[in-house]
Amino acid sequence: MKRRDFLKAAGTGAIIATSAGTASARENLPVPEDAVGMLYDATLCIGCRACVVKCKEINEMPPETVEGEEQWDMAQELSADTLTIIQAYNGATGGNVANLEEGTFSFSKRQCMHCVDAGCVTVCPVSAMLKDPKTGIVSHDPDVCIGCRYCVMACPYNVPKYEYDETFGQIQKCQLCNQKGVERIDNGQITGCTEVCPTGANIFGTRKELLAEAKRRVQLKKGDTYTYQLNSIDSPYVYETQVKADYEQHIFGEKEGGGTQVLVLAGTPIKNLGLPMLPERSYAANSETVQHTIYGGMLAPAGLLAGLLYLARRNTKGGDNDE
Repeated sequence: MKRRDFLKAAGTGAIIATSAGTASARENLPVPEDAVGMLYDATLCIGCRACVVKCKEINEMPPETVEGEEQWDMAQELSADTLTIIQAYNGATGGNVANLEEGTFSFSKRQCMHCVDAGCVTVCPVSAMLKDPKTGIVSHDPDVCIGCRYCVMACPYNVPKYEYDETFGQIQKCQLCNQKGVERIDNGQITGCTEVCPTGANIFGTRKELLAEAKRRVQLKKGDTYTYQLNSIDSPYVYETQVKADYEQHIFGEKEGGGTQVLVLAGTPIKNLGLPMLPERSYAANSETVQHTIYGGMLAPAGLLAGLLYLARRNTKGGDNDE
């Protein structure tokens, strides 16, 4: 092997290793202009769990089993077989995990929040987690996924779930009913959970329109008369009723963690409903450059090894003499 060839290969690896540059945090990603999402209004939710059943039907997922009995709509937590749940919080008992003031009560809906600046997308080393540049929907490609489960660890909402009981397990999460084979949004439909909600507690629309609607609602007072939409923000189906509770002056998802495309309103402090309190700066904005520099740096040793193996192979064939 020629010394100059060895030094050339080594030098190339060094260049690759340093080419990533200095890691620095970036700003939060902007909301896509046509981003879609949902507005969940806990003051309207009656806990019927029609959304849970419809979600299972669309995704062809089996019911959860509790003590040997099938529970179609009473799952206590998200799982690889349950992508949305309704939880009840009672101030008198503390509910599931909440600590509400005595006499207060609220339902809470949980599913993927479709973060504007999604941490699960940032940490995925093979781009199995994707954020659609137009709709903003965070989706998962099982054909690309390597099962590393970084997305599970990165999500502040504890949403992505891995199929641990499957031989070739995959990640499961809400994809706003737009995953391959379903594609309701692409076909001009709305999500299953909003389609079946009987009170308009969960409605579909563009994030821009939903945020404007949320800002109108938080100005209302208990007893005011208001016209609520059913199913979607632009639905012809509406109903007029009295506002059931004073809204908290907080639209969850407007700014938390860089913002989400699922927004939440409630008549009790939203922190009581099992949602994490996050800074406005997304975790992805702080970590992405560092993470991607590490991934990029992995190319250096791989490239150097390939070069050295090539030179060693040539040398064993007697192609060069040392100089």
